[in-house]
Amino acid sequence: MTVLERLRPDHAPALLAFERENRAYFGASIPDRGDDYFAGFDAQHAELLADQAAGLLHFHILTDGHGVVLGRVNLVDVADGSAELGYRIGERAAGRGLATSGVRMVCGLAVADYGLTTLRARTTVDNAGSRVVLARTGFVEAGTITLAGRPGLRFTRDLTDKDR
Repeated sequence: MTVLERLRPDHAPALLAFERENRAYFGASIPDRGDDYFAGFDAQHAELLADQAAGLLHFHILTDGHGVVLGRVNLVDVADGSAELGYRIGERAAGRGLATSGVRMVCGLAVADYGLTTLRARTTVDNAGSRVVLARTGFVEAGTITLAGRPGLRFTRDLTDKDR
């Protein structure tokens, strides 16, 4: 059973283990977080939780129901009823529809709990899996960009009461 949970202080050890375990896997399709991310993880985790408490972002983890992190679905740059969506699913859980279900759940929270009306997302052109998730969850292409020197796409999604 997969569970979506809002990020909490006690998630830190499992989240760090997830990021370490999947570092090379993620690095194949998105820019690496860098060594500083891992070295300063505890301080960064505390900062994220403070920003979350201030309503600047909303971080979530997908777990197996027993505390093992399978993925993340986050909303950042929250302002004026809008936020940027980001997500990553670990290698062991990839291909099972978790990104799609996690994004759908966060869209519901975005409307019901966070008062958002629009979400934005972006991905590299060559990240077919991410593009499929965005299409399945109602995002529409909104232009081209460059991400870490690679061709990318921007997406948007208007949220409605039906997302609750």
